[in-house]
Amino acid sequence: MAGKLGIIAGAGELPLRAIEACRADDRPFFVLALEGDADPAVVTGVPHAWIRLGTAGTGLRILREQGVEELVMVGGVRRPSLTSLRPDWRVAKLFARIGYRALGDDGLLSAIIKELEIEGFKVVGIESILGSALMTEGPLGKWVPDDQAQVDIDYGVRAARALGALDIGQAAVVQQGIVLGVEAIEGTDALLARCATLRRDGLGGVLVKVAKPGQERRADLPTIGRQTVHGAAKAGLRGIAVEAGAGLVLGRAAVAEAADHAGLFVIGIKP
Repeated sequence: MAGKLGIIAGAGELPLRAIEACRADDRPFFVLALEGDADPAVVTGVPHAWIRLGTAGTGLRILREQGVEELVMVGGVRRPSLTSLRPDWRVAKLFARIGYRALGDDGLLSAIIKELEIEGFKVVGIESILGSALMTEGPLGKWVPDDQAQVDIDYGVRAARALGALDIGQAAVVQQGIVLGVEAIEGTDALLARCATLRRDGLGGVLVKVAKPGQERRADLPTIGRQTVHGAAKAGLRGIAVEAGAGLVLGRAAVAEAADHAGLFVIGIKP
Protein backbone atom coordinates (compact mmCIF):
# COMPACT_ATOMS: atom_id res chain seq x y z
CA MET A 1 0.00 0.00 0.00
CA ALA A 2 1.18 3.52 -0.80
CA GLY A 3 2.26 5.62 2.15
CA LYS A 4 0.30 8.48 3.65
CA LEU A 5 -0.23 11.27 1.13
CA GLY A 6 0.07 14.94 1.99
CA ILE A 7 -2.10 17.11 -0.26
CA ILE A 8 -0.85 20.70 -0.46
CA ALA A 9 -4.09 22.35 -1.53
CA GLY A 10 -4.57 25.55 -3.49
CA ALA A 11 -7.64 26.82 -5.33
CA GLY A 12 -9.96 25.02 -7.74
CA GLU A 13 -11.27 21.47 -8.15
CA LEU A 14 -8.02 19.50 -8.05
CA PRO A 15 -7.66 19.26 -4.24
CA LEU A 16 -11.16 17.79 -3.94
CA ARG A 17 -10.48 15.30 -6.71
CA ALA A 18 -7.23 14.23 -5.02
CA ILE A 19 -9.15 13.70 -1.76
CA GLU A 20 -11.80 11.66 -3.58
CA ALA A 21 -9.10 9.50 -5.20
CA CYS A 22 -7.51 8.78 -1.81
CA ARG A 23 -10.88 7.81 -0.38
CA ALA A 24 -11.62 5.55 -3.33
CA ASP A 25 -8.25 3.79 -2.89
CA ASP A 26 -8.62 3.70 0.91
CA ARG A 27 -5.34 5.58 1.12
CA PRO A 28 -4.53 7.65 4.24
CA PHE A 29 -4.08 11.36 3.54
CA PHE A 30 -3.71 14.75 5.17
CA VAL A 31 -4.49 18.12 3.61
CA LEU A 32 -2.30 21.17 4.12
CA ALA A 33 -4.60 23.97 2.95
CA LEU A 34 -3.16 27.30 1.84
CA GLU A 35 -4.90 30.32 3.34
CA GLY A 36 -6.44 32.63 0.75
CA ASP A 37 -6.36 29.97 -1.96
CA ALA A 38 -7.92 26.69 -0.84
CA ASP A 39 -11.70 26.44 -0.57
CA PRO A 40 -12.78 25.80 3.07
CA ALA A 41 -15.60 23.57 1.82
CA VAL A 42 -13.06 21.18 0.29
CA VAL A 43 -11.41 20.35 3.62
CA THR A 44 -14.56 20.20 5.73
CA GLY A 45 -14.71 16.83 7.43
CA VAL A 46 -11.23 15.67 6.35
CA PRO A 47 -7.95 15.71 8.30
CA HIS A 48 -6.33 19.04 7.55
CA ALA A 49 -4.52 22.13 8.78
CA TRP A 50 -4.37 25.67 7.45
CA ILE A 51 -1.10 27.48 6.88
CA ARG A 52 -0.08 30.78 5.40
CA LEU A 53 1.97 30.45 2.21
CA GLY A 54 5.09 31.96 3.77
CA THR A 55 5.25 29.63 6.79
CA ALA A 56 7.11 26.63 5.42
CA GLY A 57 8.66 25.81 8.78
CA THR A 58 5.22 25.30 10.31
CA GLY A 59 4.01 23.32 7.31
CA LEU A 60 6.99 20.94 7.37
CA ARG A 61 6.50 20.34 11.10
CA ILE A 62 2.81 19.54 10.64
CA LEU A 63 3.49 17.14 7.76
CA ARG A 64 6.06 15.25 9.82
CA GLU A 65 3.76 15.09 12.83
CA GLN A 66 1.06 13.62 10.58
CA GLY A 67 3.36 10.90 9.27
CA VAL A 68 3.18 12.07 5.66
CA GLU A 69 5.51 10.23 3.28
CA GLU A 70 4.51 11.51 -0.16
CA LEU A 71 3.37 14.97 -1.23
CA VAL A 72 1.28 16.23 -4.12
CA MET A 73 0.85 19.92 -4.92
CA VAL A 74 -2.56 20.65 -6.42
CA GLY A 75 -4.68 23.71 -7.15
CA GLY A 76 -3.98 27.29 -8.08
CA VAL A 77 -1.87 29.58 -5.92
CA ARG A 78 -1.76 33.34 -6.35
CA ARG A 79 1.86 34.38 -6.25
CA PRO A 80 2.20 37.18 -3.68
CA SER A 81 4.79 39.91 -3.53
CA LEU A 82 7.71 39.26 -1.21
CA THR A 83 6.42 41.98 1.14
CA SER A 84 2.92 40.52 1.46
CA LEU A 85 4.29 36.97 1.74
CA ARG A 86 5.91 37.70 5.13
CA PRO A 87 8.22 34.67 4.92
CA ASP A 88 9.36 32.80 7.99
CA TRP A 89 13.04 31.99 8.47
CA ARG A 90 12.77 28.78 6.43
CA VAL A 91 11.24 30.50 3.41
CA ALA A 92 13.50 33.54 3.72
CA LYS A 93 16.53 31.26 3.64
CA LEU A 94 15.24 29.54 0.50
CA PHE A 95 14.48 32.81 -1.28
CA ALA A 96 17.88 34.24 -0.41
CA ARG A 97 19.42 31.25 -2.13
CA ILE A 98 17.24 31.00 -5.26
CA GLY A 99 16.30 34.66 -5.85
CA TYR A 100 12.50 34.85 -5.52
CA ARG A 101 12.01 37.83 -7.84
CA ALA A 102 14.19 36.37 -10.58
CA LEU A 103 12.23 33.12 -10.98
CA GLY A 104 9.09 32.52 -13.02
CA ASP A 105 6.33 30.30 -11.68
CA ASP A 106 7.75 27.02 -12.96
CA GLY A 107 11.25 27.86 -11.77
CA LEU A 108 9.90 28.68 -8.32
CA LEU A 109 7.84 25.47 -8.17
CA SER A 110 10.88 23.43 -9.20
CA ALA A 111 12.93 25.03 -6.43
CA ILE A 112 10.19 24.35 -3.86
CA ILE A 113 9.89 20.70 -4.94
CA LYS A 114 13.65 20.25 -4.68
CA GLU A 115 13.53 21.73 -1.18
CA LEU A 116 10.73 19.38 -0.12
CA GLU A 117 12.77 16.43 -1.36
CA ILE A 118 15.79 17.63 0.59
CA GLU A 119 13.52 17.56 3.64
CA GLY A 120 12.86 13.88 3.02
CA PHE A 121 9.46 13.92 1.28
CA LYS A 122 8.74 12.21 -2.02
CA VAL A 123 6.92 14.67 -4.29
CA VAL A 124 4.64 13.03 -6.88
CA GLY A 125 2.70 14.41 -9.82
CA ILE A 126 -1.08 14.63 -9.80
CA GLU A 127 -1.22 12.13 -12.68
CA SER A 128 -0.01 9.44 -10.25
CA ILE A 129 -3.14 10.16 -8.20
CA LEU A 130 -5.53 11.06 -11.02
CA GLY A 131 -4.12 9.22 -14.02
CA SER A 132 -7.53 9.16 -15.69
CA ALA A 133 -7.55 12.98 -15.74
CA LEU A 134 -4.65 13.19 -18.21
CA MET A 135 -5.75 14.56 -21.57
CA THR A 136 -5.75 11.97 -24.35
CA GLU A 137 -5.16 12.63 -28.03
CA GLY A 138 -8.24 13.33 -30.13
CA PRO A 139 -11.65 14.95 -29.55
CA LEU A 140 -13.62 14.57 -26.31
CA GLY A 141 -17.03 15.35 -27.80
CA LYS A 142 -18.70 15.29 -31.19
CA TRP A 143 -17.18 18.50 -32.61
CA VAL A 144 -13.79 18.63 -34.34
CA PRO A 145 -11.71 21.56 -35.65
CA ASP A 146 -12.01 22.57 -39.30
CA ASP A 147 -9.10 23.79 -41.42
CA GLN A 148 -9.19 27.38 -40.09
CA ALA A 149 -9.39 26.19 -36.50
CA GLN A 150 -6.46 23.87 -37.11
CA VAL A 151 -4.40 26.79 -38.42
CA ASP A 152 -5.27 28.74 -35.27
CA ILE A 153 -4.35 25.76 -33.10
CA ASP A 154 -0.93 25.45 -34.74
CA TYR A 155 -0.29 29.16 -34.30
CA GLY A 156 -1.54 29.01 -30.72
CA VAL A 157 0.89 26.21 -29.93
CA ARG A 158 3.79 28.29 -31.18
CA ALA A 159 2.63 31.34 -29.23
CA ALA A 160 2.07 29.37 -26.02
CA ARG A 161 5.40 27.60 -26.37
CA ALA A 162 7.21 30.90 -26.78
CA LEU A 163 5.39 32.25 -23.73
CA GLY A 164 6.23 29.13 -21.75
CA ALA A 165 9.89 29.32 -22.70
CA LEU A 166 9.97 32.59 -20.74
CA ASP A 167 8.20 30.82 -17.81
CA ILE A 168 5.22 33.16 -18.00
CA GLY A 169 2.10 31.18 -18.93
CA GLN A 170 0.68 28.14 -20.69
CA ALA A 171 -2.15 29.42 -22.88
CA ALA A 172 -2.92 31.56 -25.89
CA VAL A 173 -6.14 32.56 -27.66
CA VAL A 174 -5.90 32.83 -31.44
CA GLN A 175 -8.57 33.92 -33.91
CA GLN A 176 -8.05 33.80 -37.67
CA GLY A 177 -4.28 33.77 -37.23
CA ILE A 178 -4.24 36.70 -34.79
CA VAL A 179 -3.25 36.29 -31.14
CA LEU A 180 -6.01 37.92 -29.09
CA GLY A 181 -4.36 37.25 -25.76
CA VAL A 182 -1.82 35.19 -23.84
CA GLU A 183 -1.93 33.93 -20.27
CA ALA A 184 0.13 35.60 -17.59
CA ILE A 185 -0.53 35.99 -13.87
CA GLU A 186 -4.30 36.40 -14.33
CA GLY A 187 -4.98 32.75 -15.27
CA THR A 188 -7.07 31.15 -17.99
CA ASP A 189 -10.53 32.27 -16.83
CA ALA A 190 -9.48 35.92 -16.78
CA LEU A 191 -7.72 35.49 -20.14
CA LEU A 192 -10.97 34.24 -21.69
CA ALA A 193 -12.98 37.08 -20.15
CA ARG A 194 -10.50 39.60 -21.57
CA CYS A 195 -10.55 38.02 -25.03
CA ALA A 196 -14.36 38.22 -25.10
CA THR A 197 -13.94 41.98 -25.54
CA LEU A 198 -11.27 41.60 -28.24
CA ARG A 199 -12.80 39.06 -30.61
CA ARG A 200 -13.14 39.94 -34.28
CA ASP A 201 -16.00 39.41 -36.72
CA GLY A 202 -16.19 36.09 -38.51
CA LEU A 203 -15.09 32.62 -37.42
CA GLY A 204 -14.36 32.34 -33.72
CA GLY A 205 -10.96 31.56 -32.30
CA VAL A 206 -9.45 28.81 -30.17
CA LEU A 207 -7.90 28.47 -26.73
CA VAL A 208 -4.65 26.50 -26.75
CA LYS A 209 -3.05 25.19 -23.54
CA VAL A 210 0.32 23.41 -23.57
CA ALA A 211 3.01 22.63 -21.03
CA LYS A 212 5.99 24.92 -20.82
CA PRO A 213 9.18 23.61 -22.45
CA GLY A 214 11.00 21.58 -19.79
CA GLN A 215 8.15 22.15 -17.32
CA GLU A 216 8.25 20.59 -13.86
CA ARG A 217 5.62 17.86 -14.36
CA ARG A 218 4.78 17.47 -10.68
CA ALA A 219 2.98 20.80 -10.35
CA ASP A 220 0.86 23.24 -12.34
CA LEU A 221 0.04 21.17 -15.41
CA PRO A 222 -2.24 22.94 -17.92
CA THR A 223 -5.79 22.16 -16.83
CA ILE A 224 -9.32 22.61 -18.17
CA GLY A 225 -12.78 21.86 -16.78
CA ARG A 226 -16.40 22.75 -17.38
CA GLN A 227 -15.72 26.34 -16.30
CA THR A 228 -13.12 26.62 -19.07
CA VAL A 229 -15.69 25.48 -21.63
CA HIS A 230 -18.24 27.99 -20.37
CA GLY A 231 -15.63 30.77 -20.49
CA ALA A 232 -14.61 29.83 -24.02
CA ALA A 233 -18.24 29.88 -25.16
CA LYS A 234 -18.81 33.32 -23.62
CA ALA A 235 -15.66 34.55 -25.38
CA GLY A 236 -17.08 33.44 -28.73
CA LEU A 237 -14.46 30.74 -29.28
CA ARG A 238 -15.02 27.65 -31.38
CA GLY A 239 -12.86 25.28 -29.45
CA ILE A 240 -10.17 24.33 -26.96
CA ALA A 241 -6.96 22.40 -27.65
CA VAL A 242 -4.91 20.89 -24.82
CA GLU A 243 -1.60 19.06 -25.02
CA ALA A 244 -2.29 15.33 -24.74
CA GLY A 245 -0.29 13.55 -22.07
CA ALA A 246 0.76 16.83 -20.48
CA GLY A 247 -2.57 18.48 -19.62
CA LEU A 248 -5.43 17.62 -17.29
CA VAL A 249 -9.17 17.55 -17.96
CA LEU A 250 -11.35 17.65 -14.85
CA GLY A 251 -14.50 15.62 -15.35
CA ARG A 252 -13.98 14.27 -18.85
CA ALA A 253 -17.64 13.33 -19.43
CA ALA A 254 -18.93 16.63 -18.03
CA VAL A 255 -16.49 18.64 -20.17
CA ALA A 256 -17.51 16.72 -23.30
CA GLU A 257 -21.20 17.26 -22.53
CA ALA A 258 -20.72 20.98 -21.91
CA ALA A 259 -18.68 21.34 -25.12
CA ASP A 260 -21.27 19.47 -27.19
CA HIS A 261 -24.04 21.65 -25.77
CA ALA A 262 -22.08 24.85 -26.52
CA GLY A 263 -21.07 23.69 -30.01
CA LEU A 264 -17.35 23.77 -29.17
CA PHE A 265 -14.67 21.21 -29.87
CA VAL A 266 -12.33 20.06 -27.10
CA ILE A 267 -9.37 18.16 -28.45
CA GLY A 268 -6.14 16.67 -27.17
CA ILE A 269 -3.20 17.47 -29.43
CA LYS A 270 0.39 16.35 -29.82
CA PRO A 271 2.26 19.56 -30.68
